[in-house]
Amino acid sequence: MTYVISISNEKGGVAKTTTALSLGAALAENGKKILLIDLDPQANLTLATGLEPGKLERTISNVLLESEPLLNVACSTSIPNVDIVPANSSMEHTEQTLPVHINYTQRLRNMLRAAEPLPHQYVLIDCPPSLGAVTFNALMASHLLVIPTQAEYFSAYALRDMMTAIRQVRAQGNPALAYRILITMLDQRNRTHRDIREQLERTFGVGLFKTVIEIDTKLRESPILGLPITLYRPASRGALQYRSLAEELIQYVEANKEAA
Repeated sequence: MTYVISISNEKGGVAKTTTALSLGAALAENGKKILLIDLDPQANLTLATGLEPGKLERTISNVLLESEPLLNVACSTSIPNVDIVPANSSMEHTEQTLPVHINYTQRLRNMLRAAEPLPHQYVLIDCPPSLGAVTFNALMASHLLVIPTQAEYFSAYALRDMMTAIRQVRAQGNPALAYRILITMLDQRNRTHRDIREQLERTFGVGLFKTVIEIDTKLRESPILGLPITLYRPASRGALQYRSLAEELIQYVEANKEAA
């Protein structure tokens, strides 16, 4: 069975795309075949895999608006065992026009089902930094929502809106949607970061990944070169932490297979 994971937070700048790219690569190192789906009109994930959004003939927009088969749009990447359904700026139009379709919140879920059985064990969806029609499509299609968040006040505060969105999605047709919060860009030397991390642990408990992603300049450099951190600097702190996250995620999925 293919396990579908959305990576979303309406607060931007929380390492959402970095997480999609590097977690996908780390999962692939564990022998998993990965399909990335870029839903962000900025197309940063598409760029980070070495594709040029402006030169693409077909994107995820064709899947959502025209029912183009998902695998017809998927592209291979230079990352072993990782494919991507890319995006470009047409996603802005998709966000605006998607709600005119009947059952528009189900479009992505239906297209994923139509593609079954997928050759991929995991689908990782990089969502735009908003809670609009496109993001709701992703959440309706997902088994798990990963919420990257910085250990900073405004980022942590945005979790309220994410919890509201989870309740709405569960009520509207995906009652089994689970979530896990991932603390990113953590500076262990920063007292505020440490305090907010402790507060998040008290508030969300097992809803937090045990793995945290600490601040690392190599994580900022790697997407520019079209590489995940695990290939760009395999021995770096960021690479080790994303590998740890992949292992923790695999254990979680194995333990919750029946619920999926």
